[in-house]
Amino acid sequence: MKKWYQEMFVNYADEYDKEDFTRGTEGEVAFIEKEINYQKDVRMLDIGCGTGRHAIELARKGYSVIGVDLSESMIKKAREKAEIAEVEVNFEIGDARDLQFENQFDLVIMICEGAFCLMETDEMNFQILESAARSLKKEGKFIFTALNGLFPLYNNVKDFINSNSIEKVSGEYKFDIMTFRDRSTHEVLDNDGNNRFLECEERYYLPSEITWLLKSLNFNKIDIYGCKLGKFSRDDELTTEYYEMLVVAEY
Repeated sequence: MKKWYQEMFVNYADEYDKEDFTRGTEGEVAFIEKEINYQKDVRMLDIGCGTGRHAIELARKGYSVIGVDLSESMIKKAREKAEIAEVEVNFEIGDARDLQFENQFDLVIMICEGAFCLMETDEMNFQILESAARSLKKEGKFIFTALNGLFPLYNNVKDFINSNSIEKVSGEYKFDIMTFRDRSTHEVLDNDGNNRFLECEERYYLPSEITWLLKSLNFNKIDIYGCKLGKFSRDDELTTEYYEMLVVAEY
């Protein structure tokens, strides 16, 4: 039986590209470029690449990128978009917990919860971080976003998602303060115009948890910021008002 994060993306690629949260690509890529000092020889891995929006934009700018996603249909769409854009990106189907890369990339990105935070156990989420770390060269950099555990302590997650997305969350919603997991029912419109209801579960992380997890993977410098759609910046101090956090980790 497919997990919810597998079932969601079976026939969703076209609708996914219409979501509000996919419209900040250019600004997010600008931040990524600045973080690598615009060095064109930097080799990149995009984990949970979806329909390839970041990977394709980076390829347009002359970077070498590999994109990996668990969803066959999302990878199919990414390849189609790359062909239309006339850029070369190697898109592969793969499980973020068990990537077959080791010490190969100067930069790993994982944006918009492409994989991390979606797994059903903390151990599985950690395997994704392990896989990303293993893929990096010893002086590499890891940039990713995660759900901010401070947000649900002060804000209503259901109302926030309903006001910022095409997909709507039903009235069924539960946040467990002991595990920092939310459970909700999402109504998703697929590419054929059919409504599907999915029982979803996501893990929110406190900044201190992220720091501890990354330090256990031997990252020495870990910076965490507030995450703004399309406007990633080191100037945004993380507060309870940010739904997501932006993490930049270096060895």
